[in-house]
Amino acid sequence: MTLIFAEAASGGGGAILNFNSGFAVWVAITLIIFLAVMGKYAVPLIMGALSEREERIKDSLESAEKALAKAEEISNENEKALREAEVKAQKIRKEALDDAEVLRTEKIEQAKKDASKIIEDARNTIEQEKKQALMELRSEVAELAVQSASMIIHSELDEKKNKKLVDSFINDLPKMN
Repeated sequence: MTLIFAEAASGGGGAILNFNSGFAVWVAITLIIFLAVMGKYAVPLIMGALSEREERIKDSLESAEKALAKAEEISNENEKALREAEVKAQKIRKEALDDAEVLRTEKIEQAKKDASKIIEDARNTIEQEKKQALMELRSEVAELAVQSASMIIHSELDEKKNKKLVDSFINDLPKMN
């Protein structure tokens, strides 16, 4: 480049746009050497780095796709497990309600049986007490009748009538059998 400026400064009648063939050859040789050195040393390194980066990006994309697929699979499994848990919960709730209804029915039946037994026992007790009261009443009535009869007999019968009554009873005794 200094040659171009030097020629321009020397007044060689040219300007910056003048073509110098010697300079162009050097530029071409330098360019070829530069390209050869770049092609031999730099380009393979750059291409290796680009290939390596491409592989890393590809691996990252594959890993991301695998992770996404795994996440979707886990999400599906979780949804399936949630549905199964809901079904099990509904089943357990239904079984609990059924068990509660069975227990309630059993308790009602047992309460009815207990009430029937209590009523039957009360009826039996009432019947026994009624019979006992009736027997006591008969006993008291008989005792009152005997006392009344005794008083009547004492007051109305004299010794002759008593003897006659006893004799008559003794005589009628064989006829009664």
